[in-house]
Amino acid sequence: QLQASGGGLVQAGGSLRLSCAASGLSLDDYAIGWFRQAPGKDREGLSCISNSYGNIYYTDSRKGRFTISSDSAKNTVYLQMDSLKPEDTALYYCAAGTRDCIDYDYWGQGTLVTVSS
Repeated sequence: QLQASGGGLVQAGGSLRLSCAASGLSLDDYAIGWFRQAPGKDREGLSCISNSYGNIYYTDSRKGRFTISSDSAKNTVYLQMDSLKPEDTALYYCAAGTRDCIDYDYWGQGTLVTVSS
């Protein structure tokens, strides 16, 4: 089970840190990815962290503004989002999948991020 949290309302230029708490699965066995879906748009991948492979991936446009990290002791993955823009407004999801960050088997519920201009 994956529990995403940390969303909310923030002004443009602000920051938020999203959390994805995993239960029943280990970050040593699964990669965790962050995704988002804005109204009327397709879901897009943002970033993925694979502790077992020691790899971190970002969608190119997210580099520099979004930072993914993990805390194995808490079995939690974070997404730090800085310099937020109104176009970042979306429902953000985390998912657990294969260690190469390609396929995802388990999805959490989303947490809503709203960026006001």
